[in-house]
Amino acid sequence: MQRAVDIVNSSPHPTNKIAATLFGCDKHGREFSISTTNYWPDIIREKIGTETRIGNASGTIHAETACILQAPYTEGAALCITDPFCPNCAKNIAEAGIKTIYIDHKGFQKDFIERRPHAFANMSMRICEKAGIAVYELWRKEQRLVPTFEPPANYIPPNEHPVEIIPAQDFESLLEKATQTLKGHKFACALAKDEDGNICGLGARGHPALGYTMKADLPELENPQGKYSFKLEPVNRILMAAPRHGLKIIDGSLHCTHVPTSRELVNTIGAGLTQIHIADKTKARDQHALVALSLLEEKEILSASG
Repeated sequence: MQRAVDIVNSSPHPTNKIAATLFGCDKHGREFSISTTNYWPDIIREKIGTETRIGNASGTIHAETACILQAPYTEGAALCITDPFCPNCAKNIAEAGIKTIYIDHKGFQKDFIERRPHAFANMSMRICEKAGIAVYELWRKEQRLVPTFEPPANYIPPNEHPVEIIPAQDFESLLEKATQTLKGHKFACALAKDEDGNICGLGARGHPALGYTMKADLPELENPQGKYSFKLEPVNRILMAAPRHGLKIIDGSLHCTHVPTSRELVNTIGAGLTQIHIADKTKARDQHALVALSLLEEKEILSASG
């Protein structure tokens, strides 16, 4: 936590400065630690600026998501955050397989929790409960942990439609196999490479956050808080699943059936991708996604072939 606290004021955000540290072991048992703030990717800051919204999303990468995108391996990792986390980051954290979250106690007097306390209590924390993620309030000087939520021992969250590992070495075979498997759904797929250069495919449909099932949890899923949704869109699922499996997405291999949402597009840039393939560039969850894609293509930040 101290590493996150030490860098939080270096966040370029003028009013909502947040930092996070992700730590754990990679697939070979080697320890790693990544610390970062929320930030604007350089290419967005230089070509669009920090004041312009990208569709209905800001151009920032949230600190929690930034850690995940940079991590070598996130399954079973832990995350320290200076502030309570939003529902969008909660969904990403769950999809990435992170098991423990520590929140600095001073964060509970800061910006997000003051503006959206119900979103944190009723969505962020509910997502963690469903996913079996332990959450603690950390008092650094007192060296004290206050449990906010601890999952039952041996709890395994339901995973109704997990991200699929698809045997594929090239884009054509990946797309053929993903279409066969996920036909009839909005989906995304991508080729990814491990540290030894081995290639495989990832495929995912949109689905509520890990731990939720459409049948059992429908009443809760239909009652989100404000602008948030319990659903994790397919591109975000792919972006989070890659580090969960120790993989890096190969640029130019990300395919989606519909235009990604504004937030998905920003996170795609945060993952270092510059080229994607969209089956139908007229279909999107909302008009904001179309506006966001148009802006990113106009500024030559992202190339989207159809």
